[in-house]
Amino acid sequence: MRFKNKGRKIYKTKEKNYYGKSPVGKAFSVGLTVLLLGGIGFIGYSVAEPIMKYTKKAGDSELPQPTTLPTEAPTDDSGNLIGMESETPPEVTVTDTEAILGYSLSVNDLMNRDVLHTALQRIPEDQGIQYVEVPLKTEGGKVYYVSNIFTAQHSGAIQGQMTLSEIVSTIVEDGYKPIANISTFSDNISPATFPELGYLTIDDGSQWLDDDYEDGGKPWTSPFSQVAVDYNISMINEVSGSGFSKVICSDFTFPEFHDTDADFLGESVLSPDRYKAMTSAANTFYEHITNKGSTMLLEVSAADVLKGNKDILQPLILKVNTLVVDIDLDEIRYGVFTGDTVYEFSGNPAENVDKMLDLIADDISSFNVVVKIRGVNFNPSDLIKASEKVKENGFSSCIIG
Repeated sequence: MRFKNKGRKIYKTKEKNYYGKSPVGKAFSVGLTVLLLGGIGFIGYSVAEPIMKYTKKAGDSELPQPTTLPTEAPTDDSGNLIGMESETPPEVTVTDTEAILGYSLSVNDLMNRDVLHTALQRIPEDQGIQYVEVPLKTEGGKVYYVSNIFTAQHSGAIQGQMTLSEIVSTIVEDGYKPIANISTFSDNISPATFPELGYLTIDDGSQWLDDDYEDGGKPWTSPFSQVAVDYNISMINEVSGSGFSKVICSDFTFPEFHDTDADFLGESVLSPDRYKAMTSAANTFYEHITNKGSTMLLEVSAADVLKGNKDILQPLILKVNTLVVDIDLDEIRYGVFTGDTVYEFSGNPAENVDKMLDLIADDISSFNVVVKIRGVNFNPSDLIKASEKVKENGFSSCIIG
């Protein structure tokens, strides 16, 4: 809150005029008055100046001061503005607090209408499930619907046979509401064909791989690449306008960089401020999704959060307020390694979910949370029992599958 600078008040007094004196008396009086005024003025100035200096606040000047001080915008080595969007709090948005009870499909459920219909019949009817999550673009970059996007078509990413309208209509006909899931920056397919979507070396612009090619090294899409951001925007626009009321954007992640990678890619990939690239992209996706009339949810891996890989969790900067916390029971069953600490998850699914939510509680406390529980090596009944722990931890929204 800003306060108005009211300044110092100046009080004026009226001079008094005296009459009835003789000319000599008047002359004498005038001379005496001049001497007295001069003396008082000298003494007053001598006393007032140190008093004024003493009472003047630090930083005051003789000239009126502006109510706000200009600040210098941060720039990079080339003098370009950087990170300004992250310094300004996002616009206040209406918090989406709707309770979500959902079921997550697998990519194998999207082969055709009949297979999808059969998968929908497996959804437990006694759990109050209303939403069905559809994996349209998965970790790694594969796309499981017929997309019209040039990059997806020419990179070989498209694996699905169904159109978006077929997927949506089938789910709606069975009485559910579809939710889309789009992986964003964990994409190794598109940059293999279009290198400008990925990380490029600063010396000659060659493509960076996360390991030696002979050892299975692969490229990644980069949030620093506007081409990669635009590819995600194209898919988000295609999906948001096709009947999906909610769109989950997942995999706002960086590759596991090593210190030596900064020599090839620049310091930005290891900078503490690198999160600005991710949050900027997420806020851009949010605007496109909401402009299409859909709601954006942001997904993070619970294991990644526990490991400290949580660049995207910036609640003061992000416009999206709903967080999907993905607890992959298959991933954590053998423990989560975080540097010198090993977190064991040797209990049953319900116990492991309860433990994970307790460990990451502080990291997710600023968001409206949807807990997703999945694991191909567990029975649906195990996932349902684990979902009861979600409620005990104070969360009303859960997706199982």
